[in-house]
Amino acid sequence: MSNNGLPKTAAVRLNHVALICADLEACEAFYAGVLGLVVVWRPDPDNVYLSSGSDNLALHQGTPQPGGALDHIGFSVASAGDVDVWHERLQAARVRIAAAPRTHRDGSRSLYCNDPEGTLVQLIFLPPQALSPAVQERRGP
Repeated sequence: MSNNGLPKTAAVRLNHVALICADLEACEAFYAGVLGLVVVWRPDPDNVYLSSGSDNLALHQGTPQPGGALDHIGFSVASAGDVDVWHERLQAARVRIAAAPRTHRDGSRSLYCNDPEGTLVQLIFLPPQALSPAVQERRGP
């Protein structure tokens, strides 16, 4: 049993995030054209599925509902310096920056921007010390 009384099971990983987009074309241009995700499936004109190779994003044409539960979508980068490189690239693409790059107490570094629908997107570098012991244990030595 785990500490919370539930049976111990294999660790879960994020499979995908799905967004309802009023302007599907603009959102696809942001996630594919600016962030570099690859379109892996377009089953019809109202749906597009993208991937970074390890993370997946589904975009669905529709009317977003106010007060949704999504806080932000986080994409990891390989180094702290990459956050600053992304900051420059996002500015060049005229993407709205919600929070400029900053280094956090745990040594991670991130920035926040908004996609065309206003969804908050975080680009973050997570150094090894930023990972909790539980995450490090699941990843192994």
